[in-house]
Amino acid sequence: MSKRIAAKHKIDRRLGVNLWGRAKSPLNKREYAPGMHGATRRKKPTDYGTQLFAKQQLKGYYGSISEKQFLRYYKEASRRPGDTSEHLVGILEQRLDAVIYRMKFVPTVFAARQFVNHGHILVNGKKVTIPSYLVKEGDVVEVKPASREIPMVMEAANLNERDVPEYMDVDAKAFKGTFVRVPKFAEIPYPVQMQPNLVIEFYSR
Repeated sequence: MSKRIAAKHKIDRRLGVNLWGRAKSPLNKREYAPGMHGATRRKKPTDYGTQLFAKQQLKGYYGSISEKQFLRYYKEASRRPGDTSEHLVGILEQRLDAVIYRMKFVPTVFAARQFVNHGHILVNGKKVTIPSYLVKEGDVVEVKPASREIPMVMEAANLNERDVPEYMDVDAKAFKGTFVRVPKFAEIPYPVQMQPNLVIEFYSR
């Protein structure tokens, strides 16, 4: 398992962005990277550095995705006809942990991974415990009845930091939602500017 969960707030400071748009981000108070040299002025990045940053930002946004798994998503996206960057973000948005985060069943992407692992989520009525499970168009995702009163779930439902995107149809009171379709990049509500085209350039070198 990735160690990124324990250092999720450092991701914001290291990348210099409030990656999830959260009010609790330390970047809201300290707009510099962690460490004794974090406040020093950063050098202008090279093309490689810019591409690497774009990859780290996109990969980091979806939580505990390993480099090996992320590379596999790139290869799958590049195999499909059409725009590779569109396919890449589409695949990422199909991950079950990303879906329940978008549906506001959990407050963070890190909580989403744990929530799925612990067996609190049903897909088409069947328990799924794999966060990387790819949800298909028309799949119904819901929180198990016995898990709906967990404080974390109630907290997520009341968050005003983000809204449920249009490519999902959610009944908040029933803790159930339908993954309507795979979104286009322009539809995904990223709190910061993502550049998946640079991610494709990074892996295409």
